[in-house]
Amino acid sequence: MIPGKYRSVSGRAANNVEFKLNKDTSSFPGRLLQHDLERNYSSRQGDHINLVSSSLSSFPILQRSSEEKILYSDRLSLERQKLTVCPIINGEDHLRLLNFQHNFITRIQNISNLQKLISLDLYDNQIEEISGLSTLRCLRVLLLGKNRIKKISNLENLKSLDVLDLHGNQITKIENINHLCELRVLNLARNFLSHVDNLNGLDSLTELNLRHNQITFVRDVDNLPCLQHLFLSFNNISSFDSVSCLADSSSLSDITFDGNPIAQESWYKHTVLQNMMQLRQLDMKRITEEERRMASVLAKKEEEKKRESHKQSLLKEKKRLTINNVARQWDLQQQRVANIATNEDRKDSDSAQDPCQIDGSTLSAFPEETGPLDSGLNNALQGLSVIDTYLVEVDGDTLSLYGSGALESLDRNWSVQTAGMITTVSFTFIEFDEIVHVLPKLKIKFPNSLHLKFKETNLVMLQQFNALAQLRRVDQLTIDPQGNPVVNFTLWKYYVLFRLSHFSMQKINGTEVTQNDMIMAERLFGILAHVASSELPQYRLISILGDARKKQFRYLLESKGKKPGIINEENNDSKRLVGENTNRATLNYTTRDFYNEKLEEIKEKKKFCKTYIEDLVKEATEINMKNEALQKLWPQMFIELVRDAVIEIRNKNSYMKLCLQQITDQK
Repeated sequence: MIPGKYRSVSGRAANNVEFKLNKDTSSFPGRLLQHDLERNYSSRQGDHINLVSSSLSSFPILQRSSEEKILYSDRLSLERQKLTVCPIINGEDHLRLLNFQHNFITRIQNISNLQKLISLDLYDNQIEEISGLSTLRCLRVLLLGKNRIKKISNLENLKSLDVLDLHGNQITKIENINHLCELRVLNLARNFLSHVDNLNGLDSLTELNLRHNQITFVRDVDNLPCLQHLFLSFNNISSFDSVSCLADSSSLSDITFDGNPIAQESWYKHTVLQNMMQLRQLDMKRITEEERRMASVLAKKEEEKKRESHKQSLLKEKKRLTINNVARQWDLQQQRVANIATNEDRKDSDSAQDPCQIDGSTLSAFPEETGPLDSGLNNALQGLSVIDTYLVEVDGDTLSLYGSGALESLDRNWSVQTAGMITTVSFTFIEFDEIVHVLPKLKIKFPNSLHLKFKETNLVMLQQFNALAQLRRVDQLTIDPQGNPVVNFTLWKYYVLFRLSHFSMQKINGTEVTQNDMIMAERLFGILAHVASSELPQYRLISILGDARKKQFRYLLESKGKKPGIINEENNDSKRLVGENTNRATLNYTTRDFYNEKLEEIKEKKKFCKTYIEDLVKEATEINMKNEALQKLWPQMFIELVRDAVIEIRNKNSYMKLCLQQITDQK
């Protein structure tokens, strides 16, 4: 409602029109701005007014009788006079109310001398620009509705303006009104506004009408300390977020959103009420206590949802940051390994390395990580250590492990329900060699795991797939090309099917495994397994096989040599199956750590053997030297022995007495 009291009634007597402005009251009979100020000034003062043309001016000159000036000293109505210009009004400096409604005026002019004017009504004309008002410093009410105005301008001197009606024009932007600190009513209905802002400085505004525009969002309304009534009906507002500033307004008590897309939403009413608890009316309907209570209940539920959503967002962000940090750690580690490998290649570029043999099994040689870590990389790792360096996530039936530290989670006391629910295990940014060590734990902790995923795990050679044979069961295998160069090998899938044939795998990288795939895998790699098992001695085969398989293998060995008729066909099939599994079992994989341990063991054995052989050689050399010396001395020694013997036995009796005497002395 517009502050002040404004009354307009039909009648032939001019004294039927009264106007009074009063800042202390907020009543306004009728609906002045709430219905776009489409009022009808029907006073017939024009019947007593003469407009005289002048040869000195192109504008008509207004003439009133002295009696009329006395009767209507402070007001003048030129309504429906078919005026195209404002007439010259002389001798009317005392006018306070001036009405030009329903004419064809295109420009505001010839009223600069009416400096006591309080109300100017130019409703329903053809004005395109606001002008000619700079001298009307006392103007309180300016009604320019239903014109052709495109821009709000030239209001700088109207600092006392109380009511400004610009409805039904072509305005696209709210501007140049921030200085109107006493303005209490602003009507911009039926214009071309797409957004609401630039309202700072309107500290006295109590009513704002923005109906029938194209508004999609509202700003700055929370900066209006006295605003009570806001009308936003029939615009393009589709979400509360676009008008969220309204929730921060403590004075707003009446608002309308009807005719907007937002008003069609099921959550519309309770969302508005829960965010604007101070409202008394919504869409011209008084708000009941029951509606407030329901809105409060729903607000609590929404708050709980927001908290949960915020919590989930924080967890997602923490997950994202942790995964990014794990990825950085992984990249640094790969760069370090690459640098070490480069240094080793430089050292050994002049000499070829023989493949290492350990008990008949061929192992891939890994570079020893003995080189110093680059200081820049070391500082980067230390800088990242303040953030989590691994992540363990259970999402439904999937266990995701990021970073090598996540492998320690397999040692936790997992609940039976959670462990039994896990069917998929995903490894990311973890060295495959580290994964191999925990595969036995995986088999025990998660007995229902059927699907394994590997991404950024450094799967670089086919032999690494051999390690998966120790699992209980694998139905699906997914090897991401990122960080796993082995997928660039054309036959890697066939090797997996061959080596893990006892799992009867169903899918590899999302592709169904067919019977033809199994046949092709057997053709490609069957001979390889046979050769590998044939080249190994019996004791080595037994050391490779598990306990159950050892008994089967011994059974095969004991069966050799028996007559074919003794063993039935079923046993022959069983033997053949066991033989195939045994052949595959010889295709094993040794991890880098185990290889390093074996390498150290071999070095110790070589060192011991070398020392032992050196001692034997030294002892043999000494024996040979003594033998050669003996050969040189023996002829002379033999002569002396013979001579002494002859001399001693020359006198037989004396020799016998001497011998008996020696025997007696020994006793």
